[in-house]
Amino acid sequence: MSDEGGGLVVCMWAKRYGRCVSRGKRSLRRALAERAQVVACGAHDALSARLAEQAGFDAIWASGFGISAVRAVPDASILTMNETLEAARAMVDATTIPVIADCDTGFGNAINVLRTVQDFEAAGIAAICIEDNVFPKRCSFYSGVARELAPVEEHAGKVAAAKSAQRDPEFVVIARTEALIAGWGHDEAMRRARAYADAGADAVLVHSKAPDLDELRCVARAWDRPTPLVAVPTTYIGTPLDELQSAGFRLVIYANQSLRAAVVAMRESLGRLRAGRALDVEREIAPLEEIYRLVGLDELRDNESRYLPMSGSPVTAVVLAAGDDGALGEITADRPRCMLDVRGRTVLERQVTALNANGIREIAVVRGYRREAVNVPNLRYFDNEQYAQSGEMVSFLLAARELEGSLLCLYGDVVFDDAIVARLLRATGDITVVVDRAFAESRRLGTLPPSALDLVVTEGGARPEAGRFVPGEGVRLRRIGQSLARDEADGEFIGLVLLSAAGAALVRQVCAELAGRPGGFHEALDLGRASLTDLLQELLDRGHDVDCVEVHKGWMEIDSFADYRRAWAELRG
Repeated sequence: MSDEGGGLVVCMWAKRYGRCVSRGKRSLRRALAERAQVVACGAHDALSARLAEQAGFDAIWASGFGISAVRAVPDASILTMNETLEAARAMVDATTIPVIADCDTGFGNAINVLRTVQDFEAAGIAAICIEDNVFPKRCSFYSGVARELAPVEEHAGKVAAAKSAQRDPEFVVIARTEALIAGWGHDEAMRRARAYADAGADAVLVHSKAPDLDELRCVARAWDRPTPLVAVPTTYIGTPLDELQSAGFRLVIYANQSLRAAVVAMRESLGRLRAGRALDVEREIAPLEEIYRLVGLDELRDNESRYLPMSGSPVTAVVLAAGDDGALGEITADRPRCMLDVRGRTVLERQVTALNANGIREIAVVRGYRREAVNVPNLRYFDNEQYAQSGEMVSFLLAARELEGSLLCLYGDVVFDDAIVARLLRATGDITVVVDRAFAESRRLGTLPPSALDLVVTEGGARPEAGRFVPGEGVRLRRIGQSLARDEADGEFIGLVLLSAAGAALVRQVCAELAGRPGGFHEALDLGRASLTDLLQELLDRGHDVDCVEVHKGWMEIDSFADYRRAWAELRG
């Protein structure tokens, strides 16, 4: 324990981050003492709570309405105390600001409230709110349902019980009256609010379903207790925060807007998905990288690298980015393709992100054309001085001779989903390539580009199953190259090759044996200008197994201006 700002700091374990959060940051009481107004946002789960914190709200309202809704049940005391507690606890674990739990009627009488306070306080929750509806409660805005309030003395007893049960002096008990909601009038609302404040409530919420602030402004004017007032502007949502503050409301809770916004967004996106407009949806929804960041994937990776033993040999990626054939014209006049910007990130940066997402940190880049422009930090660089007269094999060997262990070799002009890398890394063969089965579909539809493609013929392969792509097992490469007939090929090589340590050693050995070989080399004019596909065909001709990982799309080669324009249209930032 230490002292922070004159107050005691209690280290609370935040499961998702593995870090300590000071009690001061978690304290609603302190926030109310230090600020003219505290603004809370309703959340229905841990992710919505984290988003609310990132939006700048001062506190989280663990909404009983929202927690019930995501379980697809009405807000009518259907969920148990433990179900509500676990939802609120998850919000505590996901954030660093105070969490206020909506505890409905306290889950029973005053005796039950004692247990409620003990359990919620122990979970790190900063405050609970209990209301004077009778059990089972009904949401304040449900129309056409029976509504009755508990006697004033009974609810005041719950408030007193709650205060007697708390052990942490920072814990806050909010008493809520539904008198205005039930239509019992201003005088009854004031009678109840005063009684609850006198019973020890730390704040009082007088709920209203009026369309403006007039009703509650009268309450605030008549308020004669030092206890802070709380407003939940659901029906009077147009009231500005400064107006609520000047009226006397110290705590403002936007209770359910995040849930309602999520429903609208999900319904719209799901409708468009079902209508076959998936690309439209993909352009507007959060990229997967944003979700990874929100759920703390970086922390997971760091902890894995720190505490878990390495499984298998580490993999080094080798990006072949030396050559340039001028096909992209002026846009590559001052940079190679790997440094083309696509919505704020270069092709190479996108590759690094996908590789890092799969635990590959050691990344080497073979540069050549406009090498000074290839300057992404934390990468290892090799320079192919003969890039204009040499092929991919020369670039690969330039790096492979100095790198040990398993190698993942990839073209510098390919963008791909990190899921493809994940599948490739699970391969068990010594030499494995990635093959796209969407080639056959594009050939049938007549949408193949006129440019040369790295085509393959395989043994085994994907099986059509009710119109879905289902990868096969034990798929082997039989032939590869750009000269294969399109009606003979059954897939396209996407430019990713994984070599185990033994596979990398085999490639070095074969290349050493081929050194000085005169004449043409498969589809290349000579060995010095050979491509990866030439090397792979040589391995096949020598009887070595080359396995295939099958995919269906999920990647993009930027080989022409049309490709570059499509990348801008389809990729996210």
